[in-house]
Amino acid sequence: MSPLADAVLTFCRHHLARDARRPLIVGVQGPQGAGKTTVTRALIDALPAAGLTGTTVSVDDFYMTRAGQLAMADAHPGHPLLEHRGYPGTHDISLGDSTLAALRAGAGPVAVPVYDKSAHGGRGDRLPETAWRVVAPPLDLVLVEGWMLGFEPVDEATLESPWLVAPNRALAAYAAWHRWIDVWVVLRARDPEYVLTWRVEAEEKMKASGKPGLSRADIEDYIRRFLPAYRTWGGAPRATPDDRCLEFTINLDRSVNRSR
Repeated sequence: MSPLADAVLTFCRHHLARDARRPLIVGVQGPQGAGKTTVTRALIDALPAAGLTGTTVSVDDFYMTRAGQLAMADAHPGHPLLEHRGYPGTHDISLGDSTLAALRAGAGPVAVPVYDKSAHGGRGDRLPETAWRVVAPPLDLVLVEGWMLGFEPVDEATLESPWLVAPNRALAAYAAWHRWIDVWVVLRARDPEYVLTWRVEAEEKMKASGKPGLSRADIEDYIRRFLPAYRTWGGAPRATPDDRCLEFTINLDRSVNRSR
């Protein structure tokens, strides 16, 4: 495993040893392309050797359906941050809450939604329920990853753009997700502009695999819309105790430095 994945596994095992509740739900926050999915997959692969079981969940799979997203865009005509999926306000909060609640309960198999980012020419859509993943208990760990997981509203007077007002207000509803998270792993880009490079790389890789995707111009336009979010929000929820948050700074080459 990479040093980052190894550090996260050590952190999770520490909390598994001190917390009796199962599964331990770990929130993994980091910007697009920072390596969240790579880290969580490495952890899942390493769990059997540690005598543990687990699964991953991405908040991307809780995006609204394409029809719901189009309705959101129609309700906010001309709003550049709510035109497409991504920003707070473009997720199905109830779906995410019920999925996390079912995983926590561990009473039986859980159908986890699946979102196809390549659908509709790269604009994305949720797959029908028949194509969702089924996760069966018992589980020791549930790794929940997302670029804006943990974001909380800030004082509107501090917002750099009026376009951020609606997403900022929408963030209050995401507390329904945060209440399930036991501990946090936060990856911060040293410079938010790194996200553009990382996301273009990911989009080009997806297209090279044969899946449809956005053009380079469209993906750059799409990602630049997120840069104000990284400057405005970020980190674990403010009430999180220091010993329940593991934080790293990510360099352009994805090398890491531990922050706390």
